[in-house]
Amino acid sequence: MSVTNVLLSGIVGSTAYGLARAGSDVDRLGLFAAPTEDLHGLHRPAESHVSTAPDRTLHEAAKWCRLALGGNPTVMELVWLPDELYEVRTPLGDELIGIRASFLSAGRVRDAYLGYATQQFRKLVSRSAGPLPPGTRGRTAKHARHLRRLCVQGFELYRTGQLTIRVDDPDASHRSGEQAAAAPGAAEPLLRRFETAFAETRSALPDHPDEAPAEAWLRRVRHAFYAAPVASRG
Repeated sequence: MSVTNVLLSGIVGSTAYGLARAGSDVDRLGLFAAPTEDLHGLHRPAESHVSTAPDRTLHEAAKWCRLALGGNPTVMELVWLPDELYEVRTPLGDELIGIRASFLSAGRVRDAYLGYATQQFRKLVSRSAGPLPPGTRGRTAKHARHLRRLCVQGFELYRTGQLTIRVDDPDASHRSGEQAAAAPGAAEPLLRRFETAFAETRSALPDHPDEAPAEAWLRRVRHAFYAAPVASRG
């Protein structure tokens, strides 16, 4: 997959969380700018490009902003990565990192992170309902690890306004994942505890995101990638 105008890209997923082990995939996430002229034609360009080998997802700048404003945990990782995990970092990408707090709001962060964690719990229970097919246990443990991570990261972001990508104790996350794979019910108290914590904690985040910085940034992106038409000769 060849995508031009990549503004920001880095390594996310298990490598970024500190949960990768031998054989783990290396996941990459980024955003790009479509040529501004292409946005005005009859057919709009693709807003996302997903590839495997390598595993990479790239979102167009406007789509990334919309997802981030909605509190999407996956896209939000991109602007909170440790410096060493960025593989493409442009001035416009740095500007986006600089306004990352403006995308956040208490309700959307709470709903998005708890929603994703609940999805992982449902997958965990579904995969564990009955005998596990060969090779399934590892995926089941992965759901449990993601459930725990989403709860911890989401609550930190909700409470403090800061997001730490790397988990505190990777070995503990792996152990809890294996335990939950063996007994899925063990993960439910964790989910319920964080539901209560969100409900009882005053957030450092505003009630609504501030869309103005994102709008201004996106307009700078459109200006930067606008190719003025060549004047016709009479």
